[in-house]
Amino acid sequence: MSRKSLNKTITAVLLSGSLFFMGTGAVSAEEVVDLTLDNSVQMALENNRTIKQSYYDTDAARWALKEAKGQKGLTISWQGSAASLNGSYYNQLNRDESYGNVLEAAIPLYTGGQLENNIKANEIGVDISDLNLENTKQQIKFATTEGYYNILQARNLVGVNEETVSQLQEHLNVVSARYAAGTVAKSDVLRSQTELADAQQNLVNAENNYDLSMSSLNNIIGLPIQTKLNIKDELRYTKYDLNFDECVDTAMANRPDGVAAIKAVEQAQAMVDAAKAGNLPQVEAYTSYTIDGNDAFKDDAAEQAQVGIRANWNIFDNNVTKAQVRQAEAALYKAQEQAQYVREGIQLEVHQAYLSLLAAEKNIKTTSVAVNQATEDYQIAQVRYSAGVGTNIDVMDASVALTTARTNYVQALYDYNVSKAQLDKAMGMPVDLDVQAVAAKTY
Repeated sequence: MSRKSLNKTITAVLLSGSLFFMGTGAVSAEEVVDLTLDNSVQMALENNRTIKQSYYDTDAARWALKEAKGQKGLTISWQGSAASLNGSYYNQLNRDESYGNVLEAAIPLYTGGQLENNIKANEIGVDISDLNLENTKQQIKFATTEGYYNILQARNLVGVNEETVSQLQEHLNVVSARYAAGTVAKSDVLRSQTELADAQQNLVNAENNYDLSMSSLNNIIGLPIQTKLNIKDELRYTKYDLNFDECVDTAMANRPDGVAAIKAVEQAQAMVDAAKAGNLPQVEAYTSYTIDGNDAFKDDAAEQAQVGIRANWNIFDNNVTKAQVRQAEAALYKAQEQAQYVREGIQLEVHQAYLSLLAAEKNIKTTSVAVNQATEDYQIAQVRYSAGVGTNIDVMDASVALTTARTNYVQALYDYNVSKAQLDKAMGMPVDLDVQAVAAKTY
């Protein structure tokens, strides 16, 4: 995503955050906003502050590259001095003040590869910053997707608890009628009232979790946290056809943090080569013009001009260069270990997400059957109780089992969809950057 597109946000917080703009106009934070998963992700990519911080990291990396390249080009410097003179030598010249000016231009001819390797390291640094930005975007995309599914799950659980309250209220009406007719004990009424009160409390908690899930997603995508969201999607099961080996291969090729770790090794090697340049001479071409006079910018005492080449070779530096090389080599070995660590971590992450996906897929099937069975069991318990051949406890137990089965089914659907999103993240499914093209770059 370009910096220009970053500034074209889908939403912009206005009037101290009380209003935001979304396509058709200003909408207050208390109004309902329709959202899909795609535009939720897009809003997060446009508005999320973590991503914006990563953009500044890429800016810094590019300026660091400009700095490194600039060190290889022409430099022009001026040095001025003003001094009070004293002594027999200057007394003979009748001089008591001196003003000197030296104007010099220089360009490096040979640095032993130091500047070249510094440039290479910073070019790789730009690639790493781009990869880190892509990794951040992928993380935010997953966080948005997870937050989106959290809302769907919370909304479904509100529905489950509403059904439970409705069922228990209807059952309490039956129990109360039978108690009034003298066919059941008051304990049945009390137990039914207690179960209904518990169910109502669970419904309040579920509604609160629903509100919290909307606030969390609002925070991720850059909307006022009190914005009410209307999500028309439903948690559903869609078969994911990739096998494990395909997932791992995709992850190894596409994960931006994995490629960034490999690039970090290349960068560290460039820094080792740059440090070794301290053992070689430095050669530059230069030209200078010097004047010295009794007044500022006067040449009445001396004037000289030079054009030439000069070399500097630090033959003995008390092992300073050697120590710098060893430090750079240690950083290289660390980068190599880090790259392997990241590679192994990617494989583990793919494995965990893939297994979680399979487990959730199995749970969807089993919990779906359990819902049907628990529904039938609850209906039977109600009929038996109404007929006077079943107990109130049988109905309460069946109600709890039905609520649990429905909750487990919602949880399984949620786990499956989140695991699928986690697997996409683990495989490094691209957002904006062609990671493989960056990986193929050589310097």
